[in-house]
Amino acid sequence: MKITALESVRLAAHPNLLWVLVHTDEGLTGLGETYFGAGAAEADLHERIAPLLLGEDPSRIDYLNRRMRPYVGFAGTGAEIRALSAVDVALWDIAGKAKGKPVCDLFGGRVRAEIQVYNTCAGPSYVSKTSAVRPENFGLGIGERRRFEDLDAFLHRADELAAELMETGIFSMKIWPFDLAAGAAEGREIAAADLKAALVPFEKVRAAHGDRMRLKAELHGLWSLGAAKEICAALEPLGMDWIEDPICMDRVWELAALAAHTRAPLAGGETLGGLGQVEALMDTRAVATPIVDVTWGGGITFGRGCAALAQERGLPIAFHDCSGPITLAASTHLALAVPNVREQEIARGMYYGWYAELVDQPAPVTNGSITVPPGPGLGVALQPGLEKRKDAVVRRTRVTPSGR
Repeated sequence: MKITALESVRLAAHPNLLWVLVHTDEGLTGLGETYFGAGAAEADLHERIAPLLLGEDPSRIDYLNRRMRPYVGFAGTGAEIRALSAVDVALWDIAGKAKGKPVCDLFGGRVRAEIQVYNTCAGPSYVSKTSAVRPENFGLGIGERRRFEDLDAFLHRADELAAELMETGIFSMKIWPFDLAAGAAEGREIAAADLKAALVPFEKVRAAHGDRMRLKAELHGLWSLGAAKEICAALEPLGMDWIEDPICMDRVWELAALAAHTRAPLAGGETLGGLGQVEALMDTRAVATPIVDVTWGGGITFGRGCAALAQERGLPIAFHDCSGPITLAASTHLALAVPNVREQEIARGMYYGWYAELVDQPAPVTNGSITVPPGPGLGVALQPGLEKRKDAVVRRTRVTPSGR
């Protein structure tokens, strides 16, 4: 089997999403995805990666993953690594289809049939217009309230939101009210009044439901070490499940000082790419749960490697999803095959808001647990005719008669 073409699809309605299709001469096509900077990742896919992959055997996944790694832009989650990630996911999709098996069954078999989810409380329009993870791009105040507007809900009725989630079998939720503090723009310090206000949603959940709901705080790497210490100290009495990305993860050397200051578990790492960066994060011993994104950091190959590194150190690992249906499917395949995963992230506002509009069968969620779609490979395909939409941008690079 040989790779004959790389195709990309993106939609104006979802400007952060990029899908990659890897076509072969035996009729099998693999589907991958990445998120943020779709145009830049698309350019790298066709201008740099396609010449490296066309004519190659798609089953040589480890080899091709290394081949795609650039000389510059090789670390972190820049456009080069995001494009590589999408292709790697597509190659695993092909591998599963070629063997007639789901991807999760290619790694020695499943360790579980399903896994619990936690809800990242974003609404359907969260971070949907640009790549800015800032309040102006959170989808707030855009008109008529839609179903699962969970970000608005956690800001104004967190106790009711928690009750609603528990009724569906979800007993873990992640929220980020600290992002709306005035000091978050610079991150140097947080005012006492803003700190007090940001604690209210957590306090409402605890007052109404006690410890039934596991609470996670997302800080998005916005804060200085000093401000993060204040926030963690304030959250600690509330019994946090974890505090995520409390500082920018390019300052991993500060994590030990923060961990020594709080008993609250720390988590993070989704913005890191490449095994070296994730290994350095784990070796701080300050992060209780490393988090990685398979379509930002290097693909399923990267995710498996990170899980192995964590397992060697006696750590759990978590796979990020607040982006798209293929990322969630790929993450769920890993979560079912990797022993040291406790739960899988979903953002139900996006999952129920638009995932099903884009793919034929999102990874199914039932009574607070998720599993993989039926069928070989990832088990997910783009909705028929998606590439023919008026807002679709489709680009294909293929083998020419001369061989490239």
